Amino acid sequence: MGNLHLLIAAVAILAATAALPANAAVADIVTPAFFNGIKNQAPNSCAGKNFYTREAFLQAANAYPNFGNRGSLPGSKREIAAFFAHVTHETGSMCYVEEINRATYCDPSQYPCAPGKKYYGRGPLQLTWNYNYAVCGRANNFNGVGDPDVVARDPVLAWKTALWFWMTNVRPVLPQGFGATIRKINGIECNGGNAPAVRARVSYYNSYCQKFGIQPEANTSC
Repeated sequence: MGNLHLLIAAVAILAATAALPANAAVADIVTPAFFNGIKNQAPNSCAGKNFYTREAFLQAANAYPNFGNRGSLPGSKREIAAFFAHVTHETGSMCYVEEINRATYCDPSQYPCAPGKKYYGRGPLQLTWNYNYAVCGRANNFNGVGDPDVVARDPVLAWKTALWFWMTNVRPVLPQGFGATIRKINGIECNGGNAPAVRARVSYYNSYCQKFGIQPEANTSC
C-alpha cells in the first residue's frame, strides 16, 4: 500500500506540473509591480503607456518558453533583469514604441526593401534594419519587409520581436556577463563610444537584480 500511495502522489504532482502555464516562472518574476514600476517612470503622454502591457509580454513569452529558464532561479532572474534593463533603456521606460530618428535602415545586399518602407527601431528592443525585419517576420509569421509598421501596431508581436532578437542574438552571450549583451544590442556604445548610455544600462541591470534579490555577475560593463 505504501508504494501505491507514493505512485498516486507522484502522478498527482506530475498532473499539477503539466497544468502550469508554460512561463509560470517568468510570470512569477515579472510581477505587475515590477512591470508597472518601469512603465510608471514614463510620462502619461507617451505612446508606449497604453501599448506595452504585462499581459502582452506574457503572451509573447509563451512563444519563447526557454526565455527566463536558465536552469537555476538566480540565472533565470539575471536573464530577465538583463532583458528588461535593455528594454528600459531602448524605450525610455516603455515610453517609445518607435525610434525618434526614423531613418530607412535598408541594406539591399542581404534582403530587399519594400518601396516607401522604413526599417527603423520599433518595439521593446527597437528592432532595426530590413534584414532583421525579414528574418524576424519569418520566425513570427508577419511580413517584416512589406509591413514593418505592424510591429508598432500589435503589442504582442512587438514583444515577440524583442524576444526573437534576444533569444537569437543576445542570449548566447549571457554567460560572458551583462557587458556582452550591451555589445550585441548596441556595440558602438562600448569602449567609450557612449559611456553614459553604458552606465545607464548597467544601472538598470543592477537595480533589477536588486529587486529580484540576486547579485549581478561579473563583467557588467563593456
